[in-house]
Amino acid sequence: MGNLSRNLKNAAIAFLVPLPSILFYISFLNHCQHLHDDPKSNDDVSLSPLWKWCYDHPLLLANFLFFFNVNVLFWVISHILSSNWMIDLYWTVIPVMLAHYYSTHPLAQFNLWRSRIAILLTWVWSLRLTHNYFRREKWQWGAKEDWRFTDMRVQYGKHWWWISFFAVYVSQQVFLIGICLPLYAIHSVDAPLNIWDFVAIVVCLTGIVIAFFADTQLHEFVTRNEKLKKLGKPVVANLDRGLWQFSRHPNYIGEQLWWWGLVIFAWGLGQGWTFVGSLINTMCLAYVTKLVEDRMLKQAYRAEAYRLYQKTTSVWIPWFKSSAIAEKDKNN
Repeated sequence: MGNLSRNLKNAAIAFLVPLPSILFYISFLNHCQHLHDDPKSNDDVSLSPLWKWCYDHPLLLANFLFFFNVNVLFWVISHILSSNWMIDLYWTVIPVMLAHYYSTHPLAQFNLWRSRIAILLTWVWSLRLTHNYFRREKWQWGAKEDWRFTDMRVQYGKHWWWISFFAVYVSQQVFLIGICLPLYAIHSVDAPLNIWDFVAIVVCLTGIVIAFFADTQLHEFVTRNEKLKKLGKPVVANLDRGLWQFSRHPNYIGEQLWWWGLVIFAWGLGQGWTFVGSLINTMCLAYVTKLVEDRMLKQAYRAEAYRLYQKTTSVWIPWFKSSAIAEKDKNN
């Protein structure tokens, strides 16, 4: 009963927490409705200073809402709940919210088909990742926080209360606003569909499919090991089947293809500068990859198998196993 009560409480919090931003933005749109109906009415006296600033600076407004609703509010809630679980869930939600925000802002201008395609793809990506989140968490809301945050909580001790504001939340603003910049570009330029749009669609869909199958194979591997452990049988030390026989992190490469696919949309519109967010995300993921592999090597039952896996299998980009290296290692 206690778990059910906590689950319902966390679900309620998750649904209610974005309301400040949503209500603020709806109020802003209502104040700007006359500008949409009659663009010639856009002058310094038609809006109050607050709404005029929101109207003139869509990208800054997105950052403003993120800072107060996510950085500050999520941070406060994390201390009340003693967990930073909510930012993981909202990683799957915020890009969808930003896509709709950029498309509905009064200054938005875009090709309707490109906008629809980009938003639909973002929804498909989000549903896949949300499904994977709940499947991994055994369909519970906020069962646990990301292990990296838990490790940092121990590492920083009594200082974690303020360090977490920057390490968990301000950093997420840089990543999420940054990687969603192509969605801003898509809704800032009205141009006909071109060959780059079709390339972008293929890359985005490829990334989503690879990530889906990689995460599904990982979930099945973990579930199988949990069953073996309950039966008192030896667990399988390492996953090296399916997509995982060609890459040590196929789920990561799938995610990277998705975000860089969005960049291709923007590139085709002459907004190549938006690659900066995906570049930062890729660099961060390279560091996360190292953390994950170090964690694997610290687990005694799988350390030896994982070292061999490192020698024979590509880190990210899928490639054939280096069987010669594996054979040499066995002979030694």
